[in-house]
Amino acid sequence: MATSIRLSRGGSKKRPYYRIVVADSRAPRDGKFIERIGSYNPVLPKGDEKRVILDAERAKHWLAAGAQPTDRVARFLDAAGVKERAARNNPNKAEPGQKAKDRAEDRATKAAEAAEAAEAAKVAAAEAAAAPAVEEAPAAEEAAPEAAAAEEQAEG
Repeated sequence: MATSIRLSRGGSKKRPYYRIVVADSRAPRDGKFIERIGSYNPVLPKGDEKRVILDAERAKHWLAAGAQPTDRVARFLDAAGVKERAARNNPNKAEPGQKAKDRAEDRATKAAEAAEAAEAAKVAAAEAAAAPAVEEAPAAEEAAPEAAAAEEQAEG
C-alpha cells in the first residue's frame, strides 16, 4: 500500500482549513485517511504559530515507514526540522511561453507598422499643408476680380 502525507481540505467556502493526514495514495483527497498528524490554517497570518500544527514524532514514524509527502507538506516538514527538503531553482519561472513570445512579437511588429503609417501620414499632411499655401495666393487673386465683378452687377 502506497501511503502519502498530504492535505485534506475542510472549512467552508473561501475559508479553507486543512488537516495534514496520512492516507492511502489512491483514496480521495477529502476521503478516508489512516491518521491525522496535524493541521494547516492558511487564513492565519504567516507568523502565527497556530498556522501549521504538526506532530513531528508521528511524521518521522510515517516517513520511516515509506510515506511520501506532497510538495506543500514537505515544506511544512522542512520548516519543522523533520525532513530536509532540497530547494528548487527554476530560473525560467517568470519567462513567458513560446506562444506568448510570438504574440508579443506580432504586437510589436503591428505597432511599428502603425507608427510608420502615422509618421507617413504626418509627413503627407505637412506637405499638403505647405503646398496649398503656395497655391492659395494665385487663387485668391483670381477670386478678387470675380468678386469685384459680382459687386458691380449687384450695384448696377
